[in-house]
Amino acid sequence: MAQFRTCPDTGFAIDLNADKLIKWNAVTAVVFLLVGGLFGLAVALTRWPAVHLLGADDFYLALTAHGFDVLLVWCIYFEMALLYFTSSILLKSRLALPKIAWAQYILMLVGAIMTNVAVLRGDSSVMFTSYVPMMAAPDFYLGIILFAVGALLGCVVFFATLYIAKRDNTYEGSMPLVTFGAMTAAIIAVFTILSGAVILVPTLFWSMGFIGSIDGLMYRVVWWAMGHSSQQVNVAAQIACWYAIAAILFNASPLSEKVSRTAFLFYILFLQLASAHHLLVDPGLSSEWKIFNTSYAMYLAVLGSMIHGLTVPGAVEAAQRKRGFNKGLFEWLRKAPWGNPVFSGFALSLVLFGFLGGITGVMMGTEQLNIITHNTMYTPGHFHGTVVVGTTLAFMAMSYWLVPTLWQKELMFPGLAKWQPYLFGLGMGLASVFMMGAGTLGVPRRHWDISFADAAMVHEFPAAAYMMMGLNGIAALIGGVGGAIFILNMVGTVFFGKAKQPKAAAAEVPNIGGAATTYGSAGTMAVPGTFVLALVFLTAFVLYYFVNWKYLSDVWGLS
Repeated sequence: MAQFRTCPDTGFAIDLNADKLIKWNAVTAVVFLLVGGLFGLAVALTRWPAVHLLGADDFYLALTAHGFDVLLVWCIYFEMALLYFTSSILLKSRLALPKIAWAQYILMLVGAIMTNVAVLRGDSSVMFTSYVPMMAAPDFYLGIILFAVGALLGCVVFFATLYIAKRDNTYEGSMPLVTFGAMTAAIIAVFTILSGAVILVPTLFWSMGFIGSIDGLMYRVVWWAMGHSSQQVNVAAQIACWYAIAAILFNASPLSEKVSRTAFLFYILFLQLASAHHLLVDPGLSSEWKIFNTSYAMYLAVLGSMIHGLTVPGAVEAAQRKRGFNKGLFEWLRKAPWGNPVFSGFALSLVLFGFLGGITGVMMGTEQLNIITHNTMYTPGHFHGTVVVGTTLAFMAMSYWLVPTLWQKELMFPGLAKWQPYLFGLGMGLASVFMMGAGTLGVPRRHWDISFADAAMVHEFPAAAYMMMGLNGIAALIGGVGGAIFILNMVGTVFFGKAKQPKAAAAEVPNIGGAATTYGSAGTMAVPGTFVLALVFLTAFVLYYFVNWKYLSDVWGLS
């Protein structure tokens, strides 16, 4: 029989099983963010030519661990916490199958540790993509498989909880939009995990000697159905966090909930097609397949992102104008709580994801333009514009509300928390820009030493490329400070934070009730500030797109 406690901030009846599982998954996520972040800092300092911290063997080891720990382990553990929060707590339902949920946590932990041990042992430095014919130790692949099975169990628990909530009528009307976004992430996650199983299980047998060989092209095609789609899980979860934060801080409803739900549906149907942009230089795939997947079909997923990019800030503007912030185009934005890390993290995530991750993603997803950036430093620059300043910053912002609310403790270092999103967003945003700049100048994505000091054949990059990689190292240090402050605040709050006083907390933390848990729209399209910002984004999009066609024309003379 489920047991509940009442949250003094929100009034929700919280299932104790869900409460514990959210906490354990969230804390474990932060631990792996720390581990993966340290590996990432080592990678950035090695790519900084003046520092060149690690040797070749250690560099590829750190690069492998960094990709696994931050893109998979940190993000998916946090998403498990989000799935349980948006199903059990937001819907005021008991958590289904708590034993299965604990199996999810344990399997993911065992798998994550197993893969990290395999990497640290030094015989599995195959990087995150683990392309064949490079071979890792069997426990490297087995660890990822166990981790994925655990995540799949978490999705099963989520869907079962949705069924119980609907059966028991624990909420009125349609499913809340935030939960709908989480459901989108869970549906994409099932596709992602099954794709991973299709390719990683035979690869495990290959590493054990049971299979003679794995076809390289087949591996890449199927692997990217997992590798890129895992980021689509992150995007759906991140946008669910955006809608939740808008509701938490402003009691904001989307401009049109039906349109927002349709945008999430576009994600389910079309977002995985973006995986094709990793395969555009592969000769075994037809031009017709490449063009269809990276243009006509993928643009429907881009349309979904455009809708969210308009309706999320539009919802905030509509709510702020209802509060009386009506002067000019941007009083609603100037009077927003910029000193609150929940808001500043959310706002920076939205803007940086759009400009750095979204625009560059569409450009890289164009078959002709992809050739000038493929396998250069531009690619990890784009990743950091999506996974880091988009997803990770959104999850950090959500944590600043979720952790004090669930643990009922004051933030350990509230003064540092005010600055943390800016440090992290500035540092990692600049790192993304500098990596993309270096990639535009031709710096390779995977090489540990762009100076080729010990190589028999040397390639000289422009001096600006060395400057870009040095600036990337400095930006990574700034972002690392921001990440360290977040981790320090979360760990300090959980273990040493002062117990909250209910009255003070109620005044300090807005109620998540209302827009986050009911069906409805803002009832207005009078958001002129948001439309001006959208036109600025569109202008940047068009200009950048055509600038890259100019870059492409510069290489036509080589043909």
